[in-house]
Amino acid sequence: MSRSWDLPEREATPEHVVLSRRRWLKRLGLGSLGVTTAGALGTWWWWTSGTDEDVLASGRVVTPGLDLYPAKRHANFTELDRPLTTETAAARYCNFYEFSLTKQVWRWVEPFEPVPWTLDVTGLVAKPRRFDLDDLLHAFPLEERLYRHRCVEAWAMAVPWTGFPLSALLRQVEPLPGARFVRFVTFERPDQAARQKNASEPWPYTEGLTLSEAGNELAFLATGMYGHPLLKQHGAPVRLVVPWKYGFKSAKSLARIELTAEQPATFWNTLVPREYDFSANVNPDVPHPRWSQKRERMLGTNEMRSTQRFNGYGEWVASLYI
Repeated sequence: MSRSWDLPEREATPEHVVLSRRRWLKRLGLGSLGVTTAGALGTWWWWTSGTDEDVLASGRVVTPGLDLYPAKRHANFTELDRPLTTETAAARYCNFYEFSLTKQVWRWVEPFEPVPWTLDVTGLVAKPRRFDLDDLLHAFPLEERLYRHRCVEAWAMAVPWTGFPLSALLRQVEPLPGARFVRFVTFERPDQAARQKNASEPWPYTEGLTLSEAGNELAFLATGMYGHPLLKQHGAPVRLVVPWKYGFKSAKSLARIELTAEQPATFWNTLVPREYDFSANVNPDVPHPRWSQKRERMLGTNEMRSTQRFNGYGEWVASLYI
């Protein structure tokens, strides 16, 4: 019989996090008494502690191609209508459901090992291929793009991504005539991402685009941001970025890309279809079932801005939906 104090294993604090806090307390000279004292400080202390360097250091990865960063900025994406979000604000508050239900993902990613890495591109293609990370970094010239990023939860950021157009990768594998959709599949390592132990959810995380969306100039595979490789909490070593859609479409830590004839099932659309539709284009006139989408809060400054249709990228993508 379930008891009110029982805690599901998937919600328990990982051992490495507890030990990290104990090591921190030991450095303060508090020892075992300090652990009890720290617990008395409550949730506020635990979730707001951590220096900016702690937040960044927890997610840093040594990857091939470090000499390729920072990349030259693409001429079409050099300016935005808002200041860039600071790197620490973006790293401190983000979603990566494989690791945590909270936004404090940086506290949970230490066990994740994104190097070495491979990305398989399969399905309805003439030339299926497995890319390792070095292949990706050297087969496709890297560029930096400034993009707006809008979460379905009504917060937003402005980010300098480094990577290359998704269309460049698709051209190399040569989609077959029957291909109409692109399915994106992330890693599955429950020993490194504790929430993947929850068998009631459809792991691994999957997302999808139409082939025409995937071939749009804006669709981007990012390997870095802020002039260096991606942090773990942002989807190291390679992630999708589709800036005219809500952020959950931009799947992180991609392990496989598959071209299909039928619309693929996706993680959130499978779990909560009423709240997460397949297209998920940013639209201030279509409210989420639980909140308005007309306004967005900028990370780091809490500035409130009006939401733009297609996140302001209608010039590039509106023709896809006529």
